Amino acid sequence: MSRIGRAPIAVPAGVSIDIAGTAVTVKGPKGELAMNIHPNMTVDIRDGVMTVIRPNDSGPNRSLHGLTRTLLSNMVTGVTTGFQKKLEIQGVGYRASKKGDDLEILVGYSHPVVVAPPENIEFEVPVPTQIVVKGIDKQRVGQVAADIRSIRQPEPYKGKGIRYEGEVVRRKVGKRA
Repeated sequence: MSRIGRAPIAVPAGVSIDIAGTAVTVKGPKGELAMNIHPNMTVDIRDGVMTVIRPNDSGPNRSLHGLTRTLLSNMVTGVTTGFQKKLEIQGVGYRASKKGDDLEILVGYSHPVVVAPPENIEFEVPVPTQIVVKGIDKQRVGQVAADIRSIRQPEPYKGKGIRYEGEVVRRKVGKRA
């Protein structure tokens, strides 16, 4: 039995879960998320605890068991506390700022790069060299952060660019005389 798949998911107060066939909808104080689960998986809710049940121990069902449980757990966490990714900007003159809801990034191009936030995503710029991407959908937060990072990825010689907080960029030596 999968250790991840059989772990129960605690449903906090203020979160409602609706199951209609394979569609699961989670509503909480921060918003609402919906997902279709695989038809082989069964979701059971009792006494504020949600569990995922698989029909047998075949390979595909074992794989889906842990995946389904993790996706549902992320949905519950997202509508209660939310997710965030922090990005750092390094380089002389590189900075970011908010213009309304949009994010304006200056990273060495001849023009500022403007990023509009997708639905249920918001940006924060606590200091000009830091960007915080917040939202309730873990996958979407990670994808938006990756898209922002791809505007100017950190280069290996000087380390300039946009990187995740705590990311270590391997440096190269460069030319020698």
